[in-house]
Amino acid sequence: MTFETRTLPRPVEVRAATEGTLRTAVGYAAVFNSTVDIGGMWMETISPGAFTDALGQDVRALINHEPGRLLGRTAAGTLRLSQDAVGLAVEIDLPDTTDGRDVTSWLQRGDVDGMSFGFRATKETWDETGDIPRRTILGVDLREVSIVTFPAYGDTSIALRSLDAIRAERRSKNFNAAATRLRMKANLDFRVRSKA
Repeated sequence: MTFETRTLPRPVEVRAATEGTLRTAVGYAAVFNSTVDIGGMWMETISPGAFTDALGQDVRALINHEPGRLLGRTAAGTLRLSQDAVGLAVEIDLPDTTDGRDVTSWLQRGDVDGMSFGFRATKETWDETGDIPRRTILGVDLREVSIVTFPAYGDTSIALRSLDAIRAERRSKNFNAAATRLRMKANLDFRVRSKA
């Protein structure tokens, strides 16, 4: 298996951090069902669910795929990855380092707005019936995600938001999930009592 990188641009929204909070970069390192020309050699699409097995891996967040420019890591909890209907969602708690401050500045100014990912395809299909071969990536061994200067996939994104905003969003999700569970339990209890 060959190690590959894919770089993808996407519109960016910058959310300024409030004083005393961490700077967090959020975005998508990969987007599902978005077809991209890979150097005129083939067209490539990432299938929904391609990152399922990769979510438990120890992945690093880098700048431009450079191992010496570390921004976060899943094992440390400073990089969080999830898969949703759009693609591979990324949250990076940027470090208080030169690189972390540089990334913050680039995002605030709009100089950088794309992401990339480094991977080995573990499952793929090829369709060579047309003029240009088409590759569909169904599974990956994910090594890293990067904030990049030149993204290849046009649908990725990266932006800043404050830790307070992230915590509020998580509280809201937790509240909504708890409320849903309570409604389901109440409905079940009602049905059981109605049959008794």
